[in-house]
Amino acid sequence: MEWMERGIFKEEHSIFRDAFVKYLEKEVGPHYEQWEKDGIVPKSAWLKMGENGFLCPWAKEEYGGAGAGLEYSIIIDEEIKRRDYIGFMSSLHSNIIVPYIDSFGSEEQKKRWLPGCVTGEIITALAMTEPGAGSDLAAIRTSAVRKGDVYILNGQKTFISNGINSNLVIVAVKTDLKAGYKGITLIGVEEGTPGFSRGRRLEKMGLHSQDTAELIFEDCPVPTANLLGQEGKGFYYMMEKLQRERLFSIVGAMAMAEAMLTITIKYCKERVIFDKPVSSFQHNTFKIVEMATEIELGRVFTDHLIKKHLGGIDITKEVCMAKSWIAEMANRVAYQCLQLHGGYGYMEEYPICRFSRDVRAQTIYAGSTEVMKTVVGKMLGL
Repeated sequence: MEWMERGIFKEEHSIFRDAFVKYLEKEVGPHYEQWEKDGIVPKSAWLKMGENGFLCPWAKEEYGGAGAGLEYSIIIDEEIKRRDYIGFMSSLHSNIIVPYIDSFGSEEQKKRWLPGCVTGEIITALAMTEPGAGSDLAAIRTSAVRKGDVYILNGQKTFISNGINSNLVIVAVKTDLKAGYKGITLIGVEEGTPGFSRGRRLEKMGLHSQDTAELIFEDCPVPTANLLGQEGKGFYYMMEKLQRERLFSIVGAMAMAEAMLTITIKYCKERVIFDKPVSSFQHNTFKIVEMATEIELGRVFTDHLIKKHLGGIDITKEVCMAKSWIAEMANRVAYQCLQLHGGYGYMEEYPICRFSRDVRAQTIYAGSTEVMKTVVGKMLGL
């Protein structure tokens, strides 16, 4: 009943959640520590996710999907983040990148790419960020010059999630270098394309099992058939999809915050110091209550946004507010929870240690806290 009381999920969603939790316990949990050490999730794990229907469940049946509601994608993301398997970025693939193909791709592109995205045979990445261009997308310099029936791509991308595993990359390029954001175009680049190579796998503070890499394009010829949507519309496409990306970032941060509090309360009740449970000291009790209160506020805000998004309502301003506040809140929770664990919290064998590393990125990707506040400020007329 806990999930159904949120007003989003029904009985069939709870059954699906139980099935997915069992899947994670059997197919992900026993291997995740090794994936963290390896710095990558094996492609076989992606194929198994696809085989069980856990990739792009929203995709239409004609493309191999289940045609399921977005609620199922939210459940998958929540349960992955609740266990801090965040390095397995299936949600990035399923809920952020592949929807670009579904929304803006031609029928030929959908038939060519979507079935593989559902099965896990195709793993996607979205290449926007460059060494000199992050949140300021208008500043990207990777170019695409049309020559007959191909585009010639030149440039470099960095911080690309799924950068090593991906065999289809949606690349933001400039087809008109003088047009600012109006010159941005999206092009699908497939693995094996001449001139497309991967740089180093980047070593990160957290998300160790998530393969983040540099991508390089040197006189890379890509068929014009791989143009996603229209030339010069890439910026608008990305702005349209950012609502959804930020919503899923919020969903993940909330799940992590809730999980961190749960494991910390359990630890504080069991851990005894000066002949008393850690949780019985008034200072610690107050800290836990403060965290629980913020988490409750965040949960209400998150579910409010999920319902509005499911109803097709624009949530641009609110989702930026929530992305800023909830990501920062989750990091406050991580700090306090690790502190309440004492020295054990600094040990890798305790889950709070990895949570504390991994949750830090929530304030950065999908728009940093500062960028979110800037967007909201502009919408408030400031």
